[in-house]
Amino acid sequence: MTVRGWGIPEGMEWHEELHERADERIEQLDERLWAVATALHEQPELSYEEHAAADRLTRELAADGFEVETGVAGLPTAFVARAGEGRPCVALLLEYDALPGLGHACGHNLIAAAGLGAALAAKEVLGDTAGSLLAVGTPAEERGGGKVAMAEAGVFDDVDAALMVHPGVHSWSWAPLTAQVELKVTFHGRAAHPTGDPEAGIDALAALIQAFGAVAALRQRLPAASHVQGIITHGGEATNIVPDRAEGRFGLRALTTDALDRLVEDVTTCAEGAALATGAKAEVERLGRGYSHFRDNPVLSERFTEHLAACGIHATPPAPGVFLGSSDIGDVSVRVPAIHPFVAIAAEEYSDHTPEFAAAAASPRGRAAMLASAAALARTAIDLRTHPALVSRAWDCFRNRARTGW
Repeated sequence: MTVRGWGIPEGMEWHEELHERADERIEQLDERLWAVATALHEQPELSYEEHAAADRLTRELAADGFEVETGVAGLPTAFVARAGEGRPCVALLLEYDALPGLGHACGHNLIAAAGLGAALAAKEVLGDTAGSLLAVGTPAEERGGGKVAMAEAGVFDDVDAALMVHPGVHSWSWAPLTAQVELKVTFHGRAAHPTGDPEAGIDALAALIQAFGAVAALRQRLPAASHVQGIITHGGEATNIVPDRAEGRFGLRALTTDALDRLVEDVTTCAEGAALATGAKAEVERLGRGYSHFRDNPVLSERFTEHLAACGIHATPPAPGVFLGSSDIGDVSVRVPAIHPFVAIAAEEYSDHTPEFAAAAASPRGRAAMLASAAALARTAIDLRTHPALVSRAWDCFRNRARTGW
């Protein structure tokens, strides 16, 4: 007999004694973890500049016996801290970059502290149990996507599960995170005097504006979770010169990575059509790698949700039709089984990326959520390391979802 839909045997022994020991260790680490969270909060660092955060976290991990490698994947503020060898291999992901002008208004200081606590607790409890535990420092989630570079560099090639938790305004068992990319659209025209010699000119700005009109029409037929938002970044030099160059940027999101590729084609067609209509030339360029969509692993997210409930926080499935954004965790989740639940640190009427959320990331509620998340992550990591069958089921689930493209 099985439960939860993925073949986990009913009555399976989950080593409650190990869970209790992990909880006790998290309680002992309370002040230490909160000191880390508040230190990061007081000294917010932008993407790729998180030197103090990476230094603090690696020192904490090294102090408890982790072998630390820095500068991973060519990123100075990325690191991998390892305990043990071989598989099963469980990776706990730490984020720690902040937002320009808003500091830790996405709560990454809490992500770092929760992942750190889970790593320290799980290492102590697991001892010499077969397998390995990684604490992976992943910079630049807000801009650039450190996890994308790390995944491409092979950091997760021998990982069996990637676990992290994100603060939010909802407690959701998994995150509906879409695929995302930014496009730069440049039109090249021909400069001329708008009254003295107008027929010699080709108005690049007019072509860009026409492209915006085509994208507006495209929006009306986009499926759920797909979205295009654009801005003009260059529109000419002076009002008495027909613009010979105009540039816009468009942020694209879609439910899956395949759907995003189709949306890129549609926006490219809009640009090419505007060029054809105006006589300009269009160039469409992807900026950066973009992010893949997040592929939740129900075997793991349900296990984490049960542990989180034991720690006093009851997460639910996400609200239907609500898509909160995108994240580079997607590029990990399409390679290995992964989780990315949300744990509320503020009321639902608020939002992240606001001053109010930054304050919540240093609040008593934020502290409580961080500690509960650390305990639930540690429990989940312990389950994976002590139950190879759970790892197998997580991979079976992963492969099944990969076959569907979602």
